Amino acid sequence: MSETQTIRKPRLVIFLGMTASGKSTLAMRWAEQQGLPYYNTDRVRKELAGLEVTDKRPDGIDQGIYSPELSAKTYAAMLERAQKDIAGGAGMVVLDGSYAKRADRDAVRQAAEQIGAEALFFYCYCSEEETKRRLAIRAADRGAVSDGRWEIYVHQQTSFERPQEDERADCCLFLNEGELPELLEKVMAQLAIAG
Repeated sequence: MSETQTIRKPRLVIFLGMTASGKSTLAMRWAEQQGLPYYNTDRVRKELAGLEVTDKRPDGIDQGIYSPELSAKTYAAMLERAQKDIAGGAGMVVLDGSYAKRADRDAVRQAAEQIGAEALFFYCYCSEEETKRRLAIRAADRGAVSDGRWEIYVHQQTSFERPQEDERADCCLFLNEGELPELLEKVMAQLAIAG
């Protein structure tokens, strides 16, 4: 290997955002396209609670399976699985969840550093009109995994800790509207920019 060549660190690529921001559709399709391990908080949370992924749980905000305690276990389980994949040789792992608290994002950064990986975040957002459209589609879909709904979106408007300026070094603000093929290309372009 020449001196100019460098070994790329493994990556944790995290798609985050408020409910109906399209993060899960984008993350899952991108992971499938690239053949990468993929972990989604809705799926892992329901698995930890002993539920089927399509079981509907319209629990109140911060209640039931959405309690802070189960949320913490969910994020920890996601990191544990990602770390095992990286230790097993995966060059990249995709995590998908709201990551609404700065502390949750910082925990990912810390875990990545501990295993010699880097964390790259895509903060997905869209217009309120698009959010309403997506939530209506979700409400009619019996196979939907997410329990996200309008009241959660409204709550997140004030409770979600959006990435701040000091997070921009590893966090891309990603307008997640448009056709999926073009959005997937935008993800690839952003990762190329990141190195």
